[in-house]
Amino acid sequence: MATIALLARATSAFTPSSHVISSLATRSVVSTSSHFMSTATSAETETDKPMKTRTRRILSGVQPTGSLHLGNYLGAIRQWVEFQDLECEPKIEDGVRIETENFFCVVDLHAITMPHDPKELEESTLSSAALYLAAGIDPKKSKVFIQSHVPAHSELSWLLNCATPMNWLERMIQFKDKARKAGTESVGVGLFTYPVLMAADILLYQADRVPVGEDQRQHLELARDIVRRWTDLYNKGGPFKKRCKKAGIPSFPTFTEPEAMIVKSGGARIMSLSDGTNKMSKSDENDNSRINVLDPPKVIRDKIKKCKTDVVKGLEWDNPERPEATNLLSIYQAVQPGRTKEDILEEVKDMSWGEFKPVLADAIIAHLEPIQNRYHEIRNDEEYLMGVLKEGSDAANAVANKTLKAARVAMGFVDRD
Repeated sequence: MATIALLARATSAFTPSSHVISSLATRSVVSTSSHFMSTATSAETETDKPMKTRTRRILSGVQPTGSLHLGNYLGAIRQWVEFQDLECEPKIEDGVRIETENFFCVVDLHAITMPHDPKELEESTLSSAALYLAAGIDPKKSKVFIQSHVPAHSELSWLLNCATPMNWLERMIQFKDKARKAGTESVGVGLFTYPVLMAADILLYQADRVPVGEDQRQHLELARDIVRRWTDLYNKGGPFKKRCKKAGIPSFPTFTEPEAMIVKSGGARIMSLSDGTNKMSKSDENDNSRINVLDPPKVIRDKIKKCKTDVVKGLEWDNPERPEATNLLSIYQAVQPGRTKEDILEEVKDMSWGEFKPVLADAIIAHLEPIQNRYHEIRNDEEYLMGVLKEGSDAANAVANKTLKAARVAMGFVDRD
């Protein structure tokens, strides 16, 4: 799993809710909770009625395995920044005050489902968080945290594991594919059960709708199945209501059943430099297949010089017979925000690959340079970075622990509060 994103509603087990959709394409979470509060607007003074408030919560994350590459940045992180900057201010819609909370996490628990180097995990986790900030995630508008710093993710995952039949997980296509490549004897149980952890990520934040790519549809369906089974097992009857009353929480179902919102890949769809039909990936053993966000200029120039092209004269977009041409032109456009396909084609249509590649490399370097400079400033200020992560995890814990408490009460655990 490279990215996590949900559209969630906040703490349904504790407040009545209605649902609002907001899409953050690399799989984003939007949560919508409704509650009533007094405000000082003139309209409310006239009617003496409190204004209804809904909270949209955006949660998204990327694995810290390896170095973040151009596809992660252009297809995911840059969209987070755009959404953060456009949606952070409260707004009034149909007489309802809409507030947005942004949570962006480094999903390190998902990164250990395959063999890893502990030393590399620590550094890549902090490096990923620093890159989020360097790319424009603003701690004043958004919370950045490390997934494992919110213990509710792993605890809820265990509770859900115990309620999930094994044969449901045996059907997961991605497990079958990875197990076949690695060999079943070397595959850990975590790879088998990580879809349950993904379900916990979604359900902790009370996801209403989850924008996902078609490749993640099966995991979302698993989360829906788990919710139905959980509700049947633990959320019905007088004993459940008594447990909730004793714990001082409403006897609502523990989780919201999320719905899939299948979306086309948002932002730029960046493909491999060695094969224009496959996505750029951190797991590809060939480092020349990707541009890492922190690659120095010389490395970027060398990778672009060696990248796969074709023998056809001239450059063109969207020709299925020329996937590499489409990919390189898409990268060129993505690193120059505001430019159109028509504008770019007018510039490059008569260029040879030998002429275009240096131009492309220069554009990538120019776009990444300020991000790299800011990254090094942040990464070298450990106190600042850890402070941002601590603030983010505190905020995420406050939300996640409410759902976890409801889950523990539903299952019958002794209250630890």
